[in-house]
Amino acid sequence: MRKLCVLLVLCVMLVQARAGDEYAVFLIDPALKKNSNVVKRVDDRQFVLKNPGEAWFKRKYVLTVFNEKGDEQAEFTQLYNKFIEIRSIEGSLYDAFGKELKRVKNKDIQDLSGVDDNSLMDDSRYKSHSFYYKVYPYTVCYEVELKYNGTMFYPEWFPQSRSLMGVEESRFDFSCPENYEFRYKAFRYDKDPVVTRDKGTKTYTWQVKNLPAFIGEPYSPGIRQLAPLVLFGPTEFEMQGYKGNMRNWQDLGKFIYSLKQGRDELPADVKQAVHQLTDQLSDPSEKVKALYGYLQQNTRYISIQLGIGGWQPFDAKFVAAKKYGDCKALSNYMYALLKEAGIPSNYTVIKAGEGEEDIFSDFPSSQFNHVILSVPLSRDTLWLECTDQFRAPGYMGGFTGNREALVIDENGGRLVRTPAYKMQDNLQVRNIKAVLGDDGTLRAQVTGRYTGMQQDELQWTLHRFTKEKMKEQLHEQFDFATYEVEQFGYKENRGVLPEIDESLTITVSNYATITGRRLFIVPNVMTRSSQKLTADSTRKYEVQLTMEYRDVDTVVIDLPKGYEVEALPKDVMVTSPFGRYYSAVKLADNQLVYYRTMERFSGRYPASQYGELVKFYETIHKADRNRVVLVKNEPLKAF
Repeated sequence: MRKLCVLLVLCVMLVQARAGDEYAVFLIDPALKKNSNVVKRVDDRQFVLKNPGEAWFKRKYVLTVFNEKGDEQAEFTQLYNKFIEIRSIEGSLYDAFGKELKRVKNKDIQDLSGVDDNSLMDDSRYKSHSFYYKVYPYTVCYEVELKYNGTMFYPEWFPQSRSLMGVEESRFDFSCPENYEFRYKAFRYDKDPVVTRDKGTKTYTWQVKNLPAFIGEPYSPGIRQLAPLVLFGPTEFEMQGYKGNMRNWQDLGKFIYSLKQGRDELPADVKQAVHQLTDQLSDPSEKVKALYGYLQQNTRYISIQLGIGGWQPFDAKFVAAKKYGDCKALSNYMYALLKEAGIPSNYTVIKAGEGEEDIFSDFPSSQFNHVILSVPLSRDTLWLECTDQFRAPGYMGGFTGNREALVIDENGGRLVRTPAYKMQDNLQVRNIKAVLGDDGTLRAQVTGRYTGMQQDELQWTLHRFTKEKMKEQLHEQFDFATYEVEQFGYKENRGVLPEIDESLTITVSNYATITGRRLFIVPNVMTRSSQKLTADSTRKYEVQLTMEYRDVDTVVIDLPKGYEVEALPKDVMVTSPFGRYYSAVKLADNQLVYYRTMERFSGRYPASQYGELVKFYETIHKADRNRVVLVKNEPLKAF
């Protein structure tokens, strides 16, 4: 009977999937549905370079969505501005049988500003559309045609740009004049493109079919290192009358340098301020710090996405008058301040962002999204983040540290690496002195020091949160059931390696568990690892650990009188390729004394070592929660 029902359903589906219903869901290979929130049925992209200043781009894509986790991918969004014109948009919605339910109409497409809360001027806008359909599975099809008025930026081909997405077919055609030299770089695509020629035009084609969905794995490399990717880059290009070349990093640097030429002239009053601040200083680094402080006190960051594709800075006089600017304008302004003081510096472009993947350094192209300043001094280079009013001079942190940057001068561009912060730089050191009451309440005095990248988040909140908001955050931060932060305070020590000192007074209700004569207490009061990984014998990808750090905790707890040890955890020592851990606890003079140190390394490790990582964190998670069992002495009864 069950087989008959299945056959009847298939017959109905085959009847409904008549000619033209190519998007019926049952036509998808079951192997592509496995682990997929979305299957990309079609992804057809055509980029046609007409000349160094003009190009056309057409894209048609079809997505079948299986659950609500895929809804976001079914929404259409397209940026446009003076450099990218939208010529047409079409779209359709289909049910599970491939029957068309609805088509996109012009009135259904939203036209949204690209300006956000941090933006003052931005010529970018967005076209956006969603069918808001919730009957799964369903299919959407969108087609868009764009005109590029400038060719500094080429689209990339990234057919499987996220996990849990299967791909039936994806194709990219790149067409250009026969005599034009364009460049490409393929990753995890081991075939040569198919090349065709017709009437003075050459077309390169890349294509993939039947890519099963992959599942993201903890601590795996970034997704751009896991799936097929092809980058495209120009040689000669043009943007709003400015011509450049991108054959190498030096040439790209020359173009960027040309965009800022003549934009570093300061008004007379600012020149005077520069000399008042620096003429009495003999050390160049002190002059840099003084002028960096002047920048921070007299300007603020506002996004301004105008100019040559958002790459040309507003001139220094504009910043001086308006007291604001974006990363380009503020870095150029700082460049002008230093120049007036006789200190050379370099405008520097970089790909910024916490946890952002580094650029592909062997493929010169427009991979950057931010501008900073580098100041070469006699002993070292001082790096300046010019958009942050509170950052210490010379400190990059997790936003721009340890990555490739393009340093630019009159000779062009050259790649350098920004400072990397090692284990000894990224410290969290806590000393806790606590008193445990007879009712299990713990009153703790905590002093801590955070350095390097371990202070990044705290430093950000210190300068942007009110005291009330800080206290609210502290009441959500610690792993206690019920507690009260009685007092808190912070002292910031600015420097090339910044530090923050913390002092807390915390009362934790029912910290210890009292059962009859026994008292159970976790001596590790505040620094408990929450990391628990699931074992995976089928691990595919390398393990990548980025940030190195060291945590050190010393805890002394005064116990209520009359208790002695019944059970004390053994010392725990773990050494692995990923780090080291040690914890120990002892009872002395009615005090529990606990010591813990945790060191995590950075690096890339083969997938075969993932099991060791699971065990490493599992051991730490358990050790951090080890309990001391105390038993209360009772006086002997008289007979």
